[in-house]
Parts: sequence; structure tokens; C-alpha cells
Amino acid sequence: MALAHSLGFPRIGRDRELKKAQEAFWKGELDEAGLRAVGRELRARHWQVQKEAGIELLPVGDFAWYDQVLAHSLSFGVIPERFRPASGKPGLDTLFAMARGVSGDACCRGTHAQPLHALELTKWFDTNYHYLVPEFSVDQQFALSWEQLFEEVDEAHALGHAVKPVVIGPLTYLWLGKLKGSDAQGFDKLELLERLLPLYGQIFQRLAGQGVEWVQIDEPILVLDLPQDWKNAFERAYNILQREPLKKLIATYFGGLEENLGLAANLPVDGLHIDLVRAPQQYPTILDRLPAYKVLSLGLVDGRNVWRCDLESALTVLRHAHERLGERLWLAPSCSLLHSPVDLAREEQLDAELKSWLAFATQKCAEVAVLTRAVNQPEAPEVLAALAESRAVQASRAASPLIHKPAVQARLAAVSAADSQRASPFAVRIGKQRAVLDLPPLPTTTIGSFPQTSAIRLARQAFKQGKLSLGDYTEAMHGEIRHAVQIQERLGLDVLVHGEAERNDMVEYFAEQLDGYLFTRFGWVQSYGSRCVKPAVIYGDLSRPRAMTVDWIGYAQRLTDKVMKGMLTGPVTMLTWSFPREDVGREVQARQLALAIRDEVLDLEAAGIRIVQIDEAAFREGLPLRQADWQGYLDWATEAFRLCASGVRDETQIHTHMCYSEFNDVIESIAAMDADVITIETSRSDMELLEAFEYPNEIGPGVYDIHSPRVPDTREMVKLLRKAARRIPAERLWVNPDCGLKTRGWAETEAALVNMVAAARQLRKELA
Repeated sequence: MALAHSLGFPRIGRDRELKKAQEAFWKGELDEAGLRAVGRELRARHWQVQKEAGIELLPVGDFAWYDQVLAHSLSFGVIPERFRPASGKPGLDTLFAMARGVSGDACCRGTHAQPLHALELTKWFDTNYHYLVPEFSVDQQFALSWEQLFEEVDEAHALGHAVKPVVIGPLTYLWLGKLKGSDAQGFDKLELLERLLPLYGQIFQRLAGQGVEWVQIDEPILVLDLPQDWKNAFERAYNILQREPLKKLIATYFGGLEENLGLAANLPVDGLHIDLVRAPQQYPTILDRLPAYKVLSLGLVDGRNVWRCDLESALTVLRHAHERLGERLWLAPSCSLLHSPVDLAREEQLDAELKSWLAFATQKCAEVAVLTRAVNQPEAPEVLAALAESRAVQASRAASPLIHKPAVQARLAAVSAADSQRASPFAVRIGKQRAVLDLPPLPTTTIGSFPQTSAIRLARQAFKQGKLSLGDYTEAMHGEIRHAVQIQERLGLDVLVHGEAERNDMVEYFAEQLDGYLFTRFGWVQSYGSRCVKPAVIYGDLSRPRAMTVDWIGYAQRLTDKVMKGMLTGPVTMLTWSFPREDVGREVQARQLALAIRDEVLDLEAAGIRIVQIDEAAFREGLPLRQADWQGYLDWATEAFRLCASGVRDETQIHTHMCYSEFNDVIESIAAMDADVITIETSRSDMELLEAFEYPNEIGPGVYDIHSPRVPDTREMVKLLRKAARRIPAERLWVNPDCGLKTRGWAETEAALVNMVAAARQLRKELA
């Protein structure tokens, strides 16, 4: 009999209960016992949801208080010295300090007496989830120091569940980390493997003692271009780990194994999971390489998107696999459902036809179960009914007039190469821009958003519920914009922003005003920690019916004589941070978005806005995992940005912003975007990103981390600016935070910006 299992389930809760509990705990409104109680309730609920959907082997260890990689770091004792508790035993205060940093003794219940910077935050492969980067030292020692996994196994067993603990594999964990310290240069972190492996042995032995039979070991780096020494290390590591108890399932996802297929198939473990959504070409080749004793888990239900599975198509593969594998066939989503919203059933407001095309995490578990029953009991009435319904849904979607818009397709077909070129090169443009803008050296600005206060959120909610008129809502937002402008003028910032009070999210706000998007009420997914986002869904051809930001930004500009930036989200980020269509390629969707944004850029320019920032926070994130696929993506992603930005006059300055990423390997394509100014997140990495960052135009490397509540002092920012000025000519440098300030409070925001402006002024004097 084929078996249905899950690689992981969303941990935030259908009402974001985890987020609310975390934030209450950080504010001192909830004690640790209360926080832990919320975690237990969520885990119990999610196990039951999966079981009722038909999942037979449930994941344990997919829950995390902030991030699963951070949880592993605590489990392995990978705690940087600055966070190490005096008792030697880490607690939740240690975990949250590593995640968020520490601002004096006011944070983490007074357990630290001095400010501490948080672990670096970066993207989990090519998703919009962020993980906390482990910090290794040359003399790194590992020790089992966190009991969470074992406690949760006991919880699940007490509830009567059959479970499969989930751990990040040793090679992937080391790959994700960074060496720190003055002695790290020249040391290969792969040398830490021999020290780390005994910890896995201890974990497996503990789990076996708890009655566990299977363990899932996530090794997604097997879908990357691995150096040969890492490939060799896989064989060495798993030859050692095969001696330890438990049956072991290696899980790969987000891409195909390709040249690593033979390596993965022949590792001395008991099973292998592959992602057939992102890489269907792996099948059936894998069948010829898989040893006869080994389980094969097929990921045929998309764990990263919201569209229903085409059950008939998936079943064609499964029937063939079942003939070859019999009871060695397992079924699962393609990856952890961490990247999917929790439950579609609550989306009662959605158009019935559109809703019928969708599936969230709960429904995806049911799809896995239906496919498993279709293999095991092909004539069962519920199976036949599910297949008939799936056929009807797929036919409805393919034929729906909601999807295809001839006018949009005709406009896209008429685009020429000239539409993606600025009138003059940067060297000519920048002279005109400096004359018009008249800014000081090292101009100060922010990335766009200011704190989204409870008053803002309540006004938006009341407006959406019809309790606040459009006029009253507009006046409320105007009041917030006036407040933001007044504060920026008082602080002495050079280029102002309107603060984005009217925006719920940098993608959703624009998506709500574009044709071709649909929206959910409860479709939240975790981005990092307590930060949740609600991606919009692209279901059809995309266009802009009317201006989206001109009235708000024009109002802000009328309040001040200083330069006001217009703030837009770029086409690649709009696409990457949405759930995209599957019936057309990403390039088509990005170019349709580019044309819509181009219209907005031109309207802002016509309204007198002299700087327009087009955020492409996800540009690097969208890069395919395999280097052989990079250039195709970079070509259309770069062209999409240029298409939306190139219609303006030379005097109009185009900015862009990019989030935490390793940019240096794609800097030529970033330069080819031809933005006049780029701002990037660099403070957590101590400006390391600039070491090989050869950007030809102007640049604003972030001088403080907005993801942490701590307020850095002026000296810290001056130090970072000096490092930046050694790499980038001062006349091309801007001064700004790492990212938008939406998630921060006004008190810490003002304090940090006061220090930032002071740092810029100090460096101007030094460089004068």
C-alpha cells in the first residue's frame, strides 16, 4: 500500500496565533508559560488537521518559535559567544535574542546588559521565507542543548499520532551557515562535519528510545550545483549515520537532483523524497537508479503555490510508479507546506469559480490522501468522485474568460527594445539630476515605509468594513502622512517619503488595484519570525485600470519644499511575492506587470515627483537555484525592470531597493537594470556585501538593521559608513536604513534616524 505523509505544515495558525503570542511575549503581555501553551495548542491542532485530511505519517519538528534553522542552531549548541547564557543552558530568551538582537537590559527580560546585534537574516533558497544564518567559529564545538524536538515527539505520541521527526541534514545545515572570526579566513566550514555528525547520532538514538521508526532528514542542497568536496562529504556522512538507529528518509525539494541524482539515490538511507512539481523531469529516471530496498516519496502536490492539483495528471505518474515500487511508494506535497496558507475553507468571500481553482495547506493534505487512495483503492466511490471533480475544475479554469485579456496581450506584443532604454546613459543623467535635486553629499533618506501604528490599522480595517467613509479614511491617512513629513523635516532628512500609511503590504496594495489578481482574507504565510505576509494570487492577464499612488504622493509633496520620493513595487517583486499563474511563464507575467508599473511611473513624473523608487526586493530571490538557468531569468528580469523605468526624462531619478541577498554573483545584471540609485541591506553583514560589489551608479548601503528593535548609536553607523566609503566613492554614496520601517515603533524609529542623520553629517565633515 502506498503511504501518505507530509514534510511539514504551517506553524503560524489559521489566525496567526503564533505571531500574536510572540509579540505579546516580547511586550511582556504574555509570560513564557502562556507562550508555550499557545505552541502546544497549535501543534495539537495541526497534527489533527493533517490526520483528518488523511495524512498517515505526521511531521514533528516543523514547528519553530522563530525559525527552524535557528532551532537547529540551539539544538547543536551553535550559540555565538555574545548570546551564550551564563548558566550554559539556552532558553527562549536566548533564542529570541539571537533572532532579534538585544537593546540594553530592556530586552529579553534583562538577561543581557549590553546591546547585541542579531544573527544575519537571509532567504531560504529561492523562497520568500527568511532564515537566521548560523555563525560558526574555527574552534566550533557542538553539544546537544535544546530539548524541543524530543518534547514534541512525546506530545504527539501522547495524542496517539504516528510521527516522523524532521531535521535539517548535516550538510545542508553547514552549507547554510557562515564562519565568523578573525581566524576564519582560509578555514573550510566543511571541516566541521566530523564534529557535527555525533550530534545526529545522539538525536537519532534519543528518538529511537522514544519509539520513533522514521526520521526525515532535509537535504535540499542536493538540488544545487555542489562542489565535489561537498558531494564526497555526503557519502562520508551518511556512511557514518547509517550505523545509527531509525529508518532515514532524505528529503529534497525546490528543484531537480540532476547530476546529483545518482549520489542521492545511492546514499545508504531507507528512502528518498523528490520534488516533481519543480522538477518533473526527474521521473522516471529515478526509478532506474533507486536501489530495490528503498522507499521513493513523490512530491506531486505543489507545496509552494495555491492552485489545485490536477489529480488525473498526477495519477498517471503514480500508477506507473506504483507498478514499479508497490508498497515502497510514498506520496507527499513537493516540500513543506510552510510556504502555503493554512485553510481555504475560510475564504467565504471569494468568487466561487476562482475559489474552486485553489487549495491551501489543509486541502493539499487532502489531495495527497486522495491520490494515495486512488493508487491503493482505485475504484473507491470517494476516489472516483474526487477525480471527476478535479477534471471539471481543470476544464473550467482552462476555458474561463476571466484569464485571457486580448488588449493586454496585444500591448505586450507591441513592446520594442527601445521601450527598455533610458534616453541617455547614467553619466549624462546624473549631472542633470544633481542640478535639479540639489542634494548635499551623502544624502539621507529612508526606504519608504514608516511605522504602521494601531491607529493606522484600525482606520484601514474600519474603512474595509464600511464603518469609515472614504472621505474620513482619506483624512485619517492624510494626517498620518503629515505626521511623517513633519518628523522627517525635523530630523533633517534630505529626501523624504510619504510613509505609506495607506498601504497594507508592498505587493498587496498594488495588486488590489490591478486587474488579474485575486485576494484572500486569511491566506497568511510566514516570512520570518512574527512577520507574516498575505500574497495575492495572479489568476489572469494583468493591467492597471487607473493611477494607484499619485494622489497620496502628490499630497505629501505639497506639504514640503524638500524632494519627495514616489514609492512603487517592481514587476519581479510583484511576481515573486505573489502566487503566480501556472498556465503561462513567469516572464510573461513580469512583463505585463512592468507595463502596468510603467504607466504609474509616468503619471508620478507628470505630477512633479522627481525621484521614483521601484523596489525590487526579490530580484536576487527569483534567481533559479541552478546556475545554468540563471542567464535566462536575469535577461527577462532585467528587461522587465527597464521596461517599467525607462519612459522618464533624464532629470527624473530612478531608485531601486533590494533585500538581504548575495548580490555579487549577479552584479552585472543588477547594473544592467540601470537604476540611478540602488539601496541594499548590508548592516547585519557588517558591509561584507560591498567587498566585491562593483555597482557603477549611486548606492545606499544600509547603515542599521530595521529587523531588530535595538537602536544603534551614531558611532556604529559612522563605522559602517567609513567601511562603505573605502569601497565606494563618497560622491556616489547615499545614507539610509537597511529596509522599510513599517514594523518598528515611532520612538525607536526617530531615535535611530536621529543617529543616522548625525552619522551622515559627521562623515561629510570627515570627507570635506
